[in-house]
Amino acid sequence: MRSVEPWVAAPLAEFLRESSADLVLLMTSSGQVVAQHGFARSLDVMAAASLGAAIVASTGELARVMGVQAFGHVVHQGRSRSVLLAPFAMPRGTWIGLIVFDRETTVGLVQLFFRELGRALSVAAPATPPSRVVLAEQFEAELNASLRTLFGR
Repeated sequence: MRSVEPWVAAPLAEFLRESSADLVLLMTSSGQVVAQHGFARSLDVMAAASLGAAIVASTGELARVMGVQAFGHVVHQGRSRSVLLAPFAMPRGTWIGLIVFDRETTVGLVQLFFRELGRALSVAAPATPPSRVVLAEQFEAELNASLRTLFGR
């Protein structure tokens, strides 16, 4: 497990222990990676973050166009693995969790533990905003630095 923000590590470790998730990606709604577990390649992390943020944004826009309340979690249940993609509120905006899990657990249990993760992260979040600006002019450099931190390079 790797995280850009140190306060994310403990709640994420607890989620992993309880849920038995194979892959986890936490990101901001703009696709900036905050933490990951189980991914071996940074390219996979970047692709999953981009696609996850796009899916959440597009389903939100689809709900708005349809005039309905925003959709909740997006779930795909496969034969051997399933995916949960879920936005959740944080003190300074929406984050998104992408969780891949196998048949050893259920969607309901993963959703339950994910709600607890969201609460724990909200409590653990620092009261003051980070000194750096999100999506600053140096976005690419910051993205590469975050990926180096996540993958220990």
